Amino acid sequence: MNLRRDVFQAIADPTRRTILLLVASQSMTAGAIATNFDTARPTISKHLQILTECELLEQKQNGREIHYHTNAKKMKEIADFIEPFRKMWDDRFNKLEDIMKNYKPSK
Repeated sequence: MNLRRDVFQAIADPTRRTILLLVASQSMTAGAIATNFDTARPTISKHLQILTECELLEQKQNGREIHYHTNAKKMKEIADFIEPFRKMWDDRFNKLEDIMKNYKPSK
């Protein structure tokens, strides 16, 4: 049975978000990624598997090593989905800020 992982559940995990930040600027091997954590290598491998299944990371074979890099297209899809919500909350906070600027506490 092939389970499709939910991308938002995947990025809800702080370790997986950190992995995405690590490989955002350069591709890295699993070993190089694992050195940034105080957890067992198999645990990091499981996180990499989840991120790969969600298509947030892609793998590229380079000799005997597998390098992980972000899938920019998938990341953009997520950003595009989140953008209307970000705008909505920005507008709400800006309105609240305006109200608070004009608020004068009674003595």
